[in-house]
Amino acid sequence: MKKEEDVELLSVEEREVRVTHPGKLYFSREIKLSKLDLVRYYLSVAPGALAGIRDRPIVLKRFVNGAEAEPFYQKRAPSERPEWLRTATLSFPSGRTAEELVVDDAAGLAWIVNLGCMELHPHPVRSGDLDHPDELRIDLDPGPGVGWADVRAVALEVKSVLEEAGLRGWAKTSGSRGIHVNVRIEPRWTFTEVRRAALALARAVERRVPALATSKWWKEERHGVFLDYNQNAKDRTTSSAYSVRPLPDARVSAPLEWNEVPDCNPADFTVLTMPQRFAEKGDPHAGMDAAAGSLEQLLELAARDEREGLGDAPWPPHFKKAEGEGSRVAPSRARSAAKKSAVKTVRTKMPLIVIANSPSKEAALEGLERWKVRHPEAAALLAIDDVLVDRMRGRSSLWTRIRVNLRHVPEDSRPPQETPDPDDDPTIAQET
Repeated sequence: MKKEEDVELLSVEEREVRVTHPGKLYFSREIKLSKLDLVRYYLSVAPGALAGIRDRPIVLKRFVNGAEAEPFYQKRAPSERPEWLRTATLSFPSGRTAEELVVDDAAGLAWIVNLGCMELHPHPVRSGDLDHPDELRIDLDPGPGVGWADVRAVALEVKSVLEEAGLRGWAKTSGSRGIHVNVRIEPRWTFTEVRRAALALARAVERRVPALATSKWWKEERHGVFLDYNQNAKDRTTSSAYSVRPLPDARVSAPLEWNEVPDCNPADFTVLTMPQRFAEKGDPHAGMDAAAGSLEQLLELAARDEREGLGDAPWPPHFKKAEGEGSRVAPSRARSAAKKSAVKTVRTKMPLIVIANSPSKEAALEGLERWKVRHPEAAALLAIDDVLVDRMRGRSSLWTRIRVNLRHVPEDSRPPQETPDPDDDPTIAQET
């Protein structure tokens, strides 16, 4: 006899949504949350969550085994889907295309959460015009050891620069360690132009608070809070408002009023607390669609930067090299190559060694701690930003690489490159 399938049927705005394995735990460490709990969370904040994804193609980031396991990205819409879910076909820099889901209502939202989509990753375009973004995205990404107070301070500088450019920013916690500031813009500019405006903004903020903020693409050159302008490249997505993040306390990406930013704590916004906040306060970003602005002043700032010698900054590696773009080789590698070509034996000023490669960030960090035990003298000389924790993207999954910059360790005391511990780089398996 066939075992009866474990299903919860929900009626959502006159549509029936099947939640399979509703009791399956998606969070099990600090708190216990099932798949059905997550579906009900999203339904409780649906007007706000839908405001960030409605009429936009969406990448499915699926945590099919819960928040404590590695997710995978699915660009193409599942072939088996309700007839009332529509799609849009996007093209990418690689020349490939993908038919992606477009979620417009609460039933569609519940349906993708049932697939394991804890995070929502919409593109910054509407389905009617896939070539002109209507959203500029500013991702404030703090480096290792950078405090939350610095992230908030940089966010307020972003607000100030935007206002001077005639634009309004809408801040939200990322749900992790950073802050996102989204800007509704008129859909008049290409992805390349929107990215150019974001780079100009990042450089303007860096000039104002150089000790706190950086626009440098290479991690070995960064300090403080990185303003990731490349999140505006064509195929990039970020987690939208109310997204659940895979942290043990089930934090969510929380929309904020600007007067909340100076004192907010990202740990206050979780699956357990957000429904009541939403019921009492509503959506702080409800007015975003009515505040579309122009990029003209930021693009004028970009043109001024170029006249003063600041050309384009590096693009993500899978994009074609752009006109005026700087080198895509990490500065330390470029220096090393130049020295080798000149038959020099002087070591590079920024010697980097790989400590760990793993699909599990926790396992990679444990490998770093083992390296520190083996090399206590070198470890004691490292600055906070000498430890580079890189979140790498494979074809279908994320993995973590940890490197150490030995620039502060005397040359004759630098530990050699050892076999990374662990050494589970998934791209090696993909290439063989």
